[in-house]
Amino acid sequence: MALRVIQWSTGNVGHYSLRSIIHHPELELVGLWVHGEAKEGRDAGELCGLSKVGIQATRDADALLALEADCVVYTATADLRPIEAIDDICRILRSGKNVISSSVVSLVHPTHLGPDLHQRIVEACEIGGVSFLTSGIDPGFANDWLPLSLSGLSEKWTQIRIREVVNYATYDQPEVVLGTMGFGKELDDIPILLVPGALVGGWGGTIRVMAEGLGLELDEITQDFECLPAEEDFETPMGVIRKGTRAAIRFEVCGIVGGEPRLVVEHVTRMHDDLGPDWPKSDGGYEIIIEGVPRMVCRLDMEDEHGDHAVGGVILTATRIVNMIPHLVAAQTGALTALDLPLVTGRGLVDSKTPA
Repeated sequence: MALRVIQWSTGNVGHYSLRSIIHHPELELVGLWVHGEAKEGRDAGELCGLSKVGIQATRDADALLALEADCVVYTATADLRPIEAIDDICRILRSGKNVISSSVVSLVHPTHLGPDLHQRIVEACEIGGVSFLTSGIDPGFANDWLPLSLSGLSEKWTQIRIREVVNYATYDQPEVVLGTMGFGKELDDIPILLVPGALVGGWGGTIRVMAEGLGLELDEITQDFECLPAEEDFETPMGVIRKGTRAAIRFEVCGIVGGEPRLVVEHVTRMHDDLGPDWPKSDGGYEIIIEGVPRMVCRLDMEDEHGDHAVGGVILTATRIVNMIPHLVAAQTGALTALDLPLVTGRGLVDSKTPA
């Protein structure tokens, strides 16, 4: 019997998680929440580029929570409203529905935002008799299951680095790219992403998951970053990035163990490929670099149906959380991490098309 699923939002990630739910053989879409009035009443299939599926979008949260459902996929943007998003999530959990989310990325380790918020989520899970998990691609698979699995091939290691290199010019999400990340703003204009502690807040949770999986005790989690200006005006789907404004960011979040940076999450984010010629480059994707014996470098590249690497990463966030649903529903009650679930595979997802 298929698991009954509600999709919460149809933004960048929600568009693709909705599509994945509809396609998944073990899941049945039973409800869809949308933020905008223009989407209310429209068929869920049409909102993600598919044929009609008979489920209409609604802004009535009470009606959705009254439905019988096994899981809610919560992908509403939370960069500017983390507490409100956690309020939403706790309300859904108390209604007796498991929640899997990509929104409050710090919660990949549910203790990372402190004991008070952790306890709120745990209590909501206990009231509803359900579980909560945050995942995606990064934070998520690219810096938990993938590097942890590779570390199991080591004789010994000194550092594990997860590096994302992506051109965000085609990532048509102005609230995140221009707002949260501050691209196109003056260099002395500090965006949310770069305020003191924000990078640790965002990626420290995944450092904690890796440390837990490796049996390490962290001394501290540190952050560092640098920015580069645009060398000339250039166009993006979100508007013009003016010469001299922020157009590239490189940052590191490090898990310090024994005084050394043992676990490193590095992001190299450009709005134009010519920026930062001495920074790491790639067509767009992830590198897992394990310094040790043997030294290992593993590349994870992705692209959507049209060859777009940035959108490919968004799809991976969506498919990761959707494909985890059966395991989450079967898991123990509580606020979980990816370490609490078994291996998630593409079972039942084989396409009848001839391989390319």
